[in-house]
Amino acid sequence: MLSYNDFAKLDIRIGTILSAERVPETDKLIKLSVDIGEEAPRTIVAGIAAFVPDTATLIGKQIPLLANLEPRMLKGIESNGMILAASDEDGGFSLLMPHTPVKNGAKVK
Repeated sequence: MLSYNDFAKLDIRIGTILSAERVPETDKLIKLSVDIGEEAPRTIVAGIAAFVPDTATLIGKQIPLLANLEPRMLKGIESNGMILAASDEDGGFSLLMPHTPVKNGAKVK
């Protein structure tokens, strides 16, 4: 169990995917450019390629992402956040998305 104070440390924001491309020489990674209302888009590397046959389907979608995660290098690309998605043991997968559009950078509370 974690306390509410621990949860409150998470900075989860909504962003719009501007571009998406597979990371060369990997089967799992997609490089995303996401607008979360900052001066420049964020680069996020996500391990969702097995669930997304056509990366073009991601462009324009709004998604929640963890914005205050420490940057991490993945295949030579600095990832500055983590998208939130759901999967199950049967191979089901779904990006989490707001049911109506919100402003990029909106905080998830």
